[in-house]
Amino acid sequence: MITAVLILALVQNPSTVTPAEQKAGWRLLFDGKTLAGWRGVGYDTVPSAHWVVVDGAIKKIASGNVPRVADGRPLVGGDLMTVDSFADFELSFEWKVTEGANSGVKYNVSEAMSIAQGGAGTQGGPTHSALGFEYQVLDDDRHEDGKLPTHRSAALYDLIAPSARPRPVGQWNTSRIVFRGNHGEHWLNGQKVVAFDLGTARMDSLLAASKYKTIPGFGEKRRGHIVLQDHGDEVYFRSIKVRPL
Repeated sequence: MITAVLILALVQNPSTVTPAEQKAGWRLLFDGKTLAGWRGVGYDTVPSAHWVVVDGAIKKIASGNVPRVADGRPLVGGDLMTVDSFADFELSFEWKVTEGANSGVKYNVSEAMSIAQGGAGTQGGPTHSALGFEYQVLDDDRHEDGKLPTHRSAALYDLIAPSARPRPVGQWNTSRIVFRGNHGEHWLNGQKVVAFDLGTARMDSLLAASKYKTIPGFGEKRRGHIVLQDHGDEVYFRSIKVRPL
């Protein structure tokens, strides 16, 4: 039974693992207070001009609002990556977007592949874009990507369209990613909206028609990192937890 004390604690800090969740193997990836356990892709530290903790959530500061260097360019940003890597896992998280915002949660990410595919950077260093399967996070109604079914919220980005829509902009959504063996699932607010299996004719066909078709090994299963995408827009993440499968 959930007590009043526990309910109050969850309201004050949603980044909490209950005793039952602990017994089931869940652990926090974000403690609700700091960015311990995270770093920038290709870096040892967090791009702190772009990623901060606000009211128990990880906030991506819109790139137009970050501090500037002497010549007026914004300080270097980039995707935010877990220090740890994962093979078979279930990930649970909450997210919300601002108007017109675009982001995502990536997994099966190879840091080496991401850096190799990246170009030369500016603003004091390269900004590496993580390469991995992406759970899309988007304002479906106002962002241009919302016109494409495979680019909408909860999609397996550029591969499989979701079967449901998120809550309105400004409201929190609850999401899950299940990745075990060659099988993957995306869940949105309690509903399974995407399912796929690596190595099948269907998945090979989808990969061949996607933006990833020229990246060797992209669709292979690996032990990879989990990443919050810096797409330049203001978005929020909280209650990020994972358990091995």
